[in-house]
Amino acid sequence: MTDYQRYAVYYAPKADSDQAGFGNAWLGRDPATGRELDRPDVNGLADGEVAAITVSPSRYGFHGTLKPPFALKDGQTRAQLERAIADYCAGASPVACGTLILKSIGSFLALVPTEPLGGLGDLAADIVRGLDDFRRPEDEAAMNKRRASGLSERQEEYLVRWGYPYVMEEFRFHLTLTDKLDPDRMMRVRDAVAPIVAPLCDAPFTISEVCLFGDPGDGKSFDLLRRFALG
Repeated sequence: MTDYQRYAVYYAPKADSDQAGFGNAWLGRDPATGRELDRPDVNGLADGEVAAITVSPSRYGFHGTLKPPFALKDGQTRAQLERAIADYCAGASPVACGTLILKSIGSFLALVPTEPLGGLGDLAADIVRGLDDFRRPEDEAAMNKRRASGLSERQEEYLVRWGYPYVMEEFRFHLTLTDKLDPDRMMRVRDAVAPIVAPLCDAPFTISEVCLFGDPGDGKSFDLLRRFALG
């Protein structure tokens, strides 16, 4: 069993789904197989522009974060982590999230659920809490990098306690599609992408499994290591 520098618990669409077909091609890689994929041709976007605006999300793979990346604490192993995730998921239930909508979040584009977070927020909070004993505390340099964007008092509290500021009621589930874009480019990319994602946004969005991802380090792309069914 290969060890990774960091691990994360994400939602990732099922391999044979339309959502996976779009998301993996959009980001140029299948994180389950490591296979590089051709980017789609998109009316309104120049040749190579999809790759140019997806540098950061392409590294992480098409996903929604439930527990953000963390290094294992000394004495903990990947096998133990997988057992803990499997044990939790066996007693959890799938979460219906309405449908998805294409939305700008700050200066990047994402797909987000239309339903209030509700059960999805509870799922993420349970995973953050339940796996925290596996997490090596963040060092000061990593926390200061988070602080550079400006954090509220509550977000600072969560950064110190959980290693990430956007958890619990600060949690905002999203499937990231782009890097940060200037306003003009944001509008152009949104108009170009909207027709492509429209069928995905029409379909009910339910989270019925979660995935363990691994970060090999050195800026390499994350790998999807294992899927865990809820319930």
